[in-house]
Amino acid sequence: MKSNQQALSFGDTYQRGISSTFNSANEDHVIFNGDARDLMKSMPDESVKLVITSPPYNIGKVYENPVSLEEYLEEQMSITNELIRVLHPQGSLCWEVGNYVNKGEIVPLDIPFYNIFKKHGLKLRNRIVWTFGHGLHASKRFSGRYETILWFTKEDNYTFNLDPVRVPSKYPGKRNYKGDKKGEPSGNPLGKNPSDIWTFIAQDWEREIWDIPNVKANHPEKTSHPCQFPVELVQRCILALTNENDIVLDPFGGIGTSVLASDIAARRGIMADLQSDYCEMAVDRIGQMRDGSLKIRPIGTPVFKPTGKEKVSQVPEEWLGLVK
Repeated sequence: MKSNQQALSFGDTYQRGISSTFNSANEDHVIFNGDARDLMKSMPDESVKLVITSPPYNIGKVYENPVSLEEYLEEQMSITNELIRVLHPQGSLCWEVGNYVNKGEIVPLDIPFYNIFKKHGLKLRNRIVWTFGHGLHASKRFSGRYETILWFTKEDNYTFNLDPVRVPSKYPGKRNYKGDKKGEPSGNPLGKNPSDIWTFIAQDWEREIWDIPNVKANHPEKTSHPCQFPVELVQRCILALTNENDIVLDPFGGIGTSVLASDIAARRGIMADLQSDYCEMAVDRIGQMRDGSLKIRPIGTPVFKPTGKEKVSQVPEEWLGLVK
C-alpha cells in the first residue's frame, strides 16, 4: 500500500488512502456514497480483477423496498452491463445470494442470476455453498442454513491462485504405490485442492461447503447492518482470484467488508452504497483495522463446537423425559 496517502473529507473524517471518488492513481480504496452505476462511469474498461458482492435479496430489509421478483431482477440486470465492461479479461465475478421468499414460497436467486450472467457470456466455474449454523427459524418449512456464491469468469484464461487456499491433507503421509514416483509422497506439501463445497471447521478449506459463522449477535464483527458479510468469506475469494494491488469491486458494499478484506490482502478495494451511514461505518472499520482495534474472526478459525459442559448446551430440567 502507498505510504504518501492524503486525507480526504467525507462525512466527519476520511482515513488516509481512502477516496470518495475513483482516480486510478491517487488512492488505495474508494468508498462511494451513491449508485454503483454512477461510480463505474468513471472507471476504465477492464480495470477490475474481481467483482464480489451480495446484492439486496428483495425481502424487505431496512435498505430496500420490496417489489415484484420481475421488477427486482430487471433492476439488477441494469447494473450488469457496467460490471462486465469494467471486468478484466482474466477477472472473476462472485455473486453471493440466498432465497427470495414470497408468502412462504422460496425462489433460489442463484437460478435467475445464472441466466443473467450467462447471457453476458460469463462462464460458471463453481457454485459454492456457504453453510452456517444459526439464523431465523422457520415453522412451516426447514430452516434455511445456506447461501450460494456463483463464481463466473470472463474468459478461459483467468487468475486462480491455489496455494493460498489449499487445505491440510487428511492423510499427508500417503505415498505413491506404483510408477516412477513409487514410494514418494503422493500429495502436495502445501495441502490439497479444496472442492466446491467449502467448510471451515478444524482444517479450513477442506470441502466446498463453507461453514463460516454468519454475522449474528455474538459474532465479533457484528454491527448494525442487518445482512453483514463475514470478512473471512470475502478473504478467501480475494486470495484465490486476485493478485496483490489488483482492484476488487463491490457494487453493493454495505459497511465495507469487501474493502476491509482487500486492505488486509494488499488489494485495492472499491465499493458503492446508497446509505451514507454505511459508507461512514466502512471508513471507520478500516481505520480500526489498521490501528488494531477492530474485532474480526481470523481466517481459518475453527467453528466453535460445544463440549456439552456448557449450561446452554444441556437439556433443561423441564424437558427431561420429553427429549429422547
